[in-house]
Amino acid sequence: MPRSKRARVVHESKTVKKDHKEQTRRLYANIRECVEEYDRLFVFAVDNMRNTYLKDVRTEFADSRLFFGKTKVMAVALGSTPENEAAENLRLLTPHLSGAVGLLFTSREPASVISYFENYRPQDFARAGTVATRSFTIPNGLVYARAGEVSVDEDEPISHTIEPALRKLGVPTRLVKGKVMLELTGEQEDGYRVCREGETLDSRQTTLLKMFGVLSSEFKVDLRAQWTRSTGEVKVLEQQGGMEVDA
Repeated sequence: MPRSKRARVVHESKTVKKDHKEQTRRLYANIRECVEEYDRLFVFAVDNMRNTYLKDVRTEFADSRLFFGKTKVMAVALGSTPENEAAENLRLLTPHLSGAVGLLFTSREPASVISYFENYRPQDFARAGTVATRSFTIPNGLVYARAGEVSVDEDEPISHTIEPALRKLGVPTRLVKGKVMLELTGEQEDGYRVCREGETLDSRQTTLLKMFGVLSSEFKVDLRAQWTRSTGEVKVLEQQGGMEVDA
């Protein structure tokens, strides 16, 4: 048969598949190398994972080495028995490798590392599926941009262009002479309750919280355990617990 003369799409670039086995070998080798290079190892857990803030931590510890990969691979690299552990007592850290955890190899003094993470807790907007850390209500009357989060003198009325979006999200607002008004009676006479503390937030609630600039999520790194190379001592800094987050 003659060759088809139809126009064909010719891709100039090809996608190279990731070699997961090579990545696993590299992670294993890098961890083993760091055991011999750095004085201390910390196991840390991340609450309310944010890549942006994790990058800040990497920047702060540019003189150290941070791993945030597969927990099973990290556990194998550290070792599970006296015969296969990378160094004395490293096997005692493997029980702490569960959930959203990572390894921090450093030669800094423990006090400075602990102090940094105790003070580094940036606030961010909550994501759907997280638990509300506080209640939030939009007050009745003229709707302000921060909805009562700051004093009226420091706030300003919300733009009329946002009113349709509020109604679409279930907030019973209306325009009165170009002003966005909220007037409720009955159980919600004090205002429209967006969320209650302790309830699981959905996408509608998190969108409203973000619209009014409500930061209700805290990025937090908890240090679980510490290992010292010179002595082989393992010190438990925090018992396992809290929310597990997918990286």
